[in-house]
Amino acid sequence: MNFKSNKLRDAVVVALVVAAGTATAQAQEAANTTNLDRISVTGSRIKSTDIETSQPVLSLSRADIDKQGVTSIADVLQRVAANGAALNRTFNNGGDGSSGISLRNLGSQRTLVLVNGRRWTTGLDGSVDLNTIPVAMVERIDVLKDGASTIYGSDAIAGVVNIVTKKDFDGAEANFYKGQYSAGDGEREAADFVLGTTTDRASVMIGASYVNEREVMAGDRKISAGGPPFFSGQSGTGIPGSYLFNGRRYVDINGVQTPFVSNVHGYNTAPDNYLLTPNERTSLFASGSYNVTDNITFRTEAMYNERKSEQLLAAMPVTGMTLSADSMYNPYGVDLTGVNRRFNETGGRSFNQNVKNWHFYGGFEGFFEVADRTFDWDVGYRYDKTDQNDLTYGLFNVQNLDAAYGPSGIDPVTGQAVCFGAGGAIIPGCSPINPLGPEGSISQAALDYTSFTAHDSASQVSKGYYANISGTIVPLPAGDLAFAAGYEYRKETGQFDPDAFIAAGLSTGNGASPTKGGYDLDEFYLELSIPVLADLPGAQLLDFSVATRYSKYSNFGNTTNNKFGFRWKPIDDLMIRGNYSEGFRAPSINDLYRGDTDSFETYADPCAAANNPTGGVLAQCQAQGVPAGLVQPNTDGEPGPLQTVEPFTWQSNPNLKPETSTSKTLGLVWSPSFVTGLNVTLDWWQIEIEDSITRPSIDDIMSRCYGGTPQEQAQYCPLITRDPNYGAADENYAIVNVDMPLLNLSSYNVEGWDLGVAYRLPETSFGQFTVSWDSTYLSKWETKATADSAVDGRQGDYLNQDPYWRIRSNLYVDWSFSDFGVNYGLRYKSGMTEDCLLGAATRGYCSDPDGQKNHIGATTYHDVQFRYNTPWNGTVMLGLNNVWDKQPPVSYSVSYNMFDPQYDLPGRYYYMQYKQKF
Repeated sequence: MNFKSNKLRDAVVVALVVAAGTATAQAQEAANTTNLDRISVTGSRIKSTDIETSQPVLSLSRADIDKQGVTSIADVLQRVAANGAALNRTFNNGGDGSSGISLRNLGSQRTLVLVNGRRWTTGLDGSVDLNTIPVAMVERIDVLKDGASTIYGSDAIAGVVNIVTKKDFDGAEANFYKGQYSAGDGEREAADFVLGTTTDRASVMIGASYVNEREVMAGDRKISAGGPPFFSGQSGTGIPGSYLFNGRRYVDINGVQTPFVSNVHGYNTAPDNYLLTPNERTSLFASGSYNVTDNITFRTEAMYNERKSEQLLAAMPVTGMTLSADSMYNPYGVDLTGVNRRFNETGGRSFNQNVKNWHFYGGFEGFFEVADRTFDWDVGYRYDKTDQNDLTYGLFNVQNLDAAYGPSGIDPVTGQAVCFGAGGAIIPGCSPINPLGPEGSISQAALDYTSFTAHDSASQVSKGYYANISGTIVPLPAGDLAFAAGYEYRKETGQFDPDAFIAAGLSTGNGASPTKGGYDLDEFYLELSIPVLADLPGAQLLDFSVATRYSKYSNFGNTTNNKFGFRWKPIDDLMIRGNYSEGFRAPSINDLYRGDTDSFETYADPCAAANNPTGGVLAQCQAQGVPAGLVQPNTDGEPGPLQTVEPFTWQSNPNLKPETSTSKTLGLVWSPSFVTGLNVTLDWWQIEIEDSITRPSIDDIMSRCYGGTPQEQAQYCPLITRDPNYGAADENYAIVNVDMPLLNLSSYNVEGWDLGVAYRLPETSFGQFTVSWDSTYLSKWETKATADSAVDGRQGDYLNQDPYWRIRSNLYVDWSFSDFGVNYGLRYKSGMTEDCLLGAATRGYCSDPDGQKNHIGATTYHDVQFRYNTPWNGTVMLGLNNVWDKQPPVSYSVSYNMFDPQYDLPGRYYYMQYKQKF
């Protein structure tokens, strides 16, 4: 181990010494066994003695979680083979400190996350931040790999994650964790404590958790540090600033006007960025139950979680400025336009989040008997609240920038550099900026005058109550006809308040408007389990399950969704299962009510002369008054797409409809009686989504306005705004804004196979072996931007920060012998193909430069963990993830770091975990 310090070694020694010293005072944890004849399983409200349902479910036990060697639920779930691409700590530019799960690569907003079968606190976009759930309170995780809107309502399109917490906990348990990368960075520390007691009538559990996950800088890994053969981080905005002079771009080097060359005078931003963002979390949680009577129990749970996180980007590139001819820092005596300069004197742009979550649940559950039949019931209330406060450092006030770039000179009275306004009056507090000088040429006074700290805040409240009842109705020849029915009410409200400068459009960052809105809904559901045949030749079991759910929303109306499933056991060893399920996703608060936000889009104006408009395109341009010879701003008259000078406008849409879906599964469960302990599952699945909520791309808007049908032109052309008096004569009628609203436009068709193998070998004199294998094969992932668009097939392809692996597979082999154990895991991601659109001089780095394609190689990570159960009821776990130091595969289309955020960081990761039970 190549550690920069001995902290991890010391932590192991201290943990062992402390535990050994207290060993004689520890009592063996009492076994807590609860016999339940019938239980509720994820995906059904009907209690049953059979845990194998018609739907495929992956269950991760607490032991499975501990063997991962990670400190967050997100890290566990993002390793699941059925997961696609979701936010995690490797998202620096574009991340916000949250982490999610995206089953089937359909987005985290289409994966429903539950805790104990109930909805959890969400963000304004409707997705759940898994960092709000401390690992310490988790007993197991169920991943339902099928649609379940009939059982749980909106968002359960791609599947459901149900996180089950500890309950009826008796005793105490403390955990300590320490880990870091082989480079000596990215340290993680965690500690938690759980205390509980259980009597015949009541149980109480309380706990606390602390996790501190530190950063890794992009400059500290070769692949993400920038420079050939890696191209991440290269920017044309550097130091000293560049400017336009007589139509050409220059930079002053040692006082000499020098033609600007991007790869010489540009700036490598990569070393200034986080590669792995820091995340600090503190949690307090409690749960309890009390048997009011023999058949009525009160249950409650509460949690508080606080997250502090940060993203760090290179200093703000202030671009497109005009340095006045009368500025004391302008040596040319004429206005210099197009002045671009990176303000490194600020130390970078730092985005900080402080997110506080509160959760409360309270309810009664019980049973009663009627006509010799038992009915289970429960009623409850849930309240979740999220408050978020964001601070952003390193932004600038554009009005003050204009003043600091304006006329300036030395005040003869004070001898200080000052800015001059109208009539030569000194602008109070203004200190002029020197954008043409080297780093350090911008004074602290100028930074104090032009920069500001942005304060944004957001909040969301989700609350609701419900009532459920389940039981059996009538006996049938093959068993009892069982049912579950219930009612749920839910209300969602939220708001976002941007900083006043940002809301007013006075920031060098993207502008944003306030968000405020909400909705409520009532839902009714009915589920039936219908046994048909049992204990017959060729039909040891045949039953059907049907369900329906009616949902009435205050904003868009109502929707009804249905489900049908079956189980058939032709022999005892084999079960065949299948499902057909309708689903939906209601638009989120952000979808409906988010304020307008700025977006700098990359596009080519079809009416620009350089793009040679002809035919119908030319006719449409002329109809909008565009003159011949139009030059798109920021292109210098060259063809092709470039980023906008003015931001375009992303809009929400209060008239959105829900997305609709159909899910189908067909599979088998094989448990051969001649191989004790072996269980094999194989399931085919397909998900189709219609009316998906999508923002039309800028290219789609342009093509439909200037080359679409009359109906499309009538819909899309009004979104485009041109300015007849833009500026330079050849730029008049340039596009200054495009409204880009959310619409129910796109569709998806996704299909594949899941394979699961669990084998617990017979115990031998040399120990116990168990094998678990979870794999997903993606045979189809297709989308259409609109109903008449061409099909975009992505299976096996890589898009920017959006991987579509054909195969993801996880294989774990565990050996235990007496108090010792070893777990060895392999995590596999298949190869992909990406577009390689590098310039001609660098395209040779691609595997197929002629076809402008690049192959991203398959990747396998090896993990190992050693564990030892001490005589004093403790457990020591020592682990190493990425044993063979596998490097992530290089991507030439990813925006940052030259590898996708779903891959492990370069380097081995060492950790130690100590668990003590009392």
